[in-house]
Amino acid sequence: MSIEEDIAHAGKLIHEGGVVAFPTETVYGLGADAFNPTAVARVFELKERPSFDPLIVHISSLDQLDLLWKRKDERLLKLAEKFWPGPLTIVVDKNNAVPGIVTSGLNTVGIRMPDHPVALALINAAGTPIAAPSANKFGRISPTRADHVRRQLPGINFILDGGDTRVGIESTVIALEQEGFRLLRPGAVTRGEIAEVLPEIAGANHDKVKHSPGHMHSHYSPRKPLYFISEVPENTANQNVGLISFGKPDNASHYKKVEILSDSKDLKEAAVNLFRAMHQMEDSDVDLILVEPVPEVGIGLAIMDRLRKATFQYKNQT
Repeated sequence: MSIEEDIAHAGKLIHEGGVVAFPTETVYGLGADAFNPTAVARVFELKERPSFDPLIVHISSLDQLDLLWKRKDERLLKLAEKFWPGPLTIVVDKNNAVPGIVTSGLNTVGIRMPDHPVALALINAAGTPIAAPSANKFGRISPTRADHVRRQLPGINFILDGGDTRVGIESTVIALEQEGFRLLRPGAVTRGEIAEVLPEIAGANHDKVKHSPGHMHSHYSPRKPLYFISEVPENTANQNVGLISFGKPDNASHYKKVEILSDSKDLKEAAVNLFRAMHQMEDSDVDLILVEPVPEVGIGLAIMDRLRKATFQYKNQT
């Protein structure tokens, strides 16, 4: 089938209550009709995702906001004018029509308009906003190509193959509050860029942070132990060790396998390649994966957020 036929087929599946994997500019999503609680429950089941972790709702038109938000918010429209379509999720008070399973019982909903022609065409073909987390098993490496989805989620109805994703890490998530915005998850859209439109609220709001997608300490983890290179565990002498390097390493011969995030140490390129490199290491014959940190500026903050969560469970086992 052509991509147009694939989109039409996937849209029909979602309209009829099915679950479809589809590309966005960030990572592949696992989508269902946001207003069909049974279909959304299937998303949680396939991902093995805990019910307390809310989903993001994807739209293709600002007209669909009236289905989702409780009241019109001019601040969201200002952000949308600058950042949508794009990798920014905005959390606002929800319309009562949005099922509680989508928002994990919260009175807020995260909304974004993806910057990918296939994703937008799918939402249009389905005739409904699509609730979608990343298309992987919960807590594991996010998918940036269709093959990553096939390996982790063989039981879904259909996968729309749109090639490799362009951004490579999940969207920035912010909450709109009375005083301004609060950053809940870093991503490609930086807090500084958002602050040019709205003021940022200083300090952490832990109650809201714990209800944001990707909030858990351990997340994005490969099946093989992953450590920062500065936190290498003892007794690794007889193991095959792989290295995920920010740039070209001087000691590549010391490792069984090396994945380079960016030859030129470009942070945006590193973000695009991060999950791909982790998948490559997971599928290789290495026993242990080491990763170099990146500078925590711009999108580097989001990369380090993902790496700290990916290394968390292994660091805390030693």
